[in-house]
Amino acid sequence: MTTCGLVTKEKQPVPLKSIRVEVQVKSHVATVTSTLQYVNEEERHLEALFVFPLPADAAVCHFSAKIGDQEIVAEVQDRQTARDQYDDAVSSGQQAFLLEESKESSDVFSLSIGCLSPGQNADITITYITELSVQADHSLRFCLPAVLNPRYTPAGSDAGIVSEISSCDSVPYTLTLSVHVSSPNPISKLESNCTLDPLVFLNSDHTQATVNLSSGHKFDKDVELFLYYQNTHQPTAIVEAGVTTAKPGSLMSDPVVMISLYPEFPKEVMSSLATRGEFVFVIDRSGSMGCMMHNGEGAQIRIESAKETLLLLLKSLPMGCYFNIYGFGSHFESFFPQSVVYNQDTMDQALKKVNEMTANMGGTEILQPLKHIYSQPCYPEHPRQLFVFTDGEVGNTKVVLDLVKLHAKSHRCFSFGIGEGASTALITGMAKEGSGHAQFITGTDRMQPKVMESLRFALQPAVNKISVQWKVPDGITVNTLSPPINVLFQGQRSLIYAQLKGQSSESSEGSVIVQYNLKDQPVTNQLHFCLKPTEDTGLSIHRLAARSLIRCLEQEERTGGVDVEDIKRRMVEISVEAGVSSVHTAFIAINKHNREAVKGPLIQRRVPTQGMCMPNRSMRNMDDYDCYRRSAPNRSRDRTNRNCRKPMMNCYMPMMNMPMPMMANACAKSDLHDDPLLQLISLQKASGCWELNDALARVFGKTEDELTNQKPAQVDGSVWATLLSLIWLYGYKIQQQIEWQFVAMKAASWIGSQNVVSLSQCVCDGNHLLGCQVKEETLGI
Repeated sequence: MTTCGLVTKEKQPVPLKSIRVEVQVKSHVATVTSTLQYVNEEERHLEALFVFPLPADAAVCHFSAKIGDQEIVAEVQDRQTARDQYDDAVSSGQQAFLLEESKESSDVFSLSIGCLSPGQNADITITYITELSVQADHSLRFCLPAVLNPRYTPAGSDAGIVSEISSCDSVPYTLTLSVHVSSPNPISKLESNCTLDPLVFLNSDHTQATVNLSSGHKFDKDVELFLYYQNTHQPTAIVEAGVTTAKPGSLMSDPVVMISLYPEFPKEVMSSLATRGEFVFVIDRSGSMGCMMHNGEGAQIRIESAKETLLLLLKSLPMGCYFNIYGFGSHFESFFPQSVVYNQDTMDQALKKVNEMTANMGGTEILQPLKHIYSQPCYPEHPRQLFVFTDGEVGNTKVVLDLVKLHAKSHRCFSFGIGEGASTALITGMAKEGSGHAQFITGTDRMQPKVMESLRFALQPAVNKISVQWKVPDGITVNTLSPPINVLFQGQRSLIYAQLKGQSSESSEGSVIVQYNLKDQPVTNQLHFCLKPTEDTGLSIHRLAARSLIRCLEQEERTGGVDVEDIKRRMVEISVEAGVSSVHTAFIAINKHNREAVKGPLIQRRVPTQGMCMPNRSMRNMDDYDCYRRSAPNRSRDRTNRNCRKPMMNCYMPMMNMPMPMMANACAKSDLHDDPLLQLISLQKASGCWELNDALARVFGKTEDELTNQKPAQVDGSVWATLLSLIWLYGYKIQQQIEWQFVAMKAASWIGSQNVVSLSQCVCDGNHLLGCQVKEETLGI
């Protein structure tokens, strides 16, 4: 059995003992406070490094350390200044704590704990604020990351903090989690992928509730919570007062408004979906895609789930569109030299290649296939839609995002994070920069319904000419802090942050107007809101707004703005003023009351996390888990390049570790068409029809003769087969309708083009044959 945690080769004790998480949810914003308890059980002074994941868009706003009865609250400072102070403090025997955000990926942080005395306890508290994402069933998703997978780093690149990630087999920490929810709308229910204690409502109108994670939770998956409110899709506006002691005219001194919009498109416009487009499917075939989706019973291999999803996608595409499929790992390959017209022949070729796909292409280098795709000319009148499937284990996240943004005007990008530990920065970032939509498939989630939801978004009419206008009283001006809105989808939320400057003695009401064109029709959505600040919001809106503005400046800096140094200066200024993290700042805390000579070497430790499997990974060397630096009088630290130091023992937050899942093997590989639904869909032709044959009869549990003998004389065999397929879908697979909705639409459209005589009688005969009671109007013919 492998011993892991903060250990030496002599199996010395782990300093990280427990973690306590408190979540305060107000409407669709969560404030998360995590307290980690460390104990140095060794006989010498200890320095440790902890690398952990957070949501990509989280605003880290508090960091403190409590040693005994003394609490040290960290300050946000310029990153290099903070590093210098940390090094000086540790070298002189002082206790110091340093929290940094990865420059390579915004969802990875590192925490350095310096000079813990033998036997000493330290409680580290980190607080961050994050927005809750809207799901297809209208719930709001909160995710506490449990897994930090090692990120594949292409040869010759500098992975920085992400190169410190390693893995182990189990974790010895304990986790407690409590959640308090409050909302203007009643709470309908709260669900989770983990076992929870019963939900307790705190008032009669069910607008406040608490729930706790049940004891015995294992660190083998992310903790996901799904909140269901009544009237979730109501537009809202929250105005938060500024800080009276802040510098006049600064972001923190003025009120900030957060607008949540849920665009409602006219029904007559949404009744028809697009029939044109170029659909490019990019599939991760790296070794990690050979892992199981989760550790529970019935888990499917990632690549097999992706293959089944490709079957659904290929059968759902409209005739006459263009498509191609790419596989990538350490290299990439495409099914066709360039996108081809979708017809029966090209679909059959693609399905044959899909069935042969395996997770055998090494590392996860997504940049090169994207460059190749973007170099291909687009087809006129066929907007490019990019679907990217990956477990998200890459080390050059921001380089990838910059490339997607560079080509944002020529395509939309829909991204899918597969399995535990997929990088939220990569998955949500690609969708955001590519004006698409992001989905995460974790735990026992089925990939197919989530992907088909994104296909529905891709087939929605494109929204263009989006503009945002503000109407406020004289004396007040609005400074928008969010990037421009580039995409709107039916039923999905759009957030706008804005700073309100000045004062007015007139009306206390303002409004925001969003205008756009949908299929050449102008649409206007307007929201009125009160300018009076909401009470008791704890500056969460200001900090999320600051985080949004910092993200915009980071990208402007990477793309080579007019004055890079000025952009960096503004980022540092906003970060320090708002007290939130950025790539150019860090949280630093020093216990100046503790200074003692360090005798002997200052021991350093690293706890390898337990990520998912990593076959064929070209990771940096992480085998040297026991390294000793010189004690304070003799130590020399390189301040120009922290990463040149010998790696320490990584200590991962307990919610970021998971056991190694089983690897796929020959006997674990499943037949692509074991499921009767997939069997039926695999038999459909590209045009949308089915043929009357023995394979179709077996899906229905019948013989070919039974189907043929019951066929009305005046009806063609393909029409009868297609009608029976529709009846079977609606009669037996209605719960999975989101997966076959486009297959059924193609079938209904094909039948409608055949001028069927006595359709009502045919439906009646089909129901009788299959034992269903499906109404004719239900079939959409």
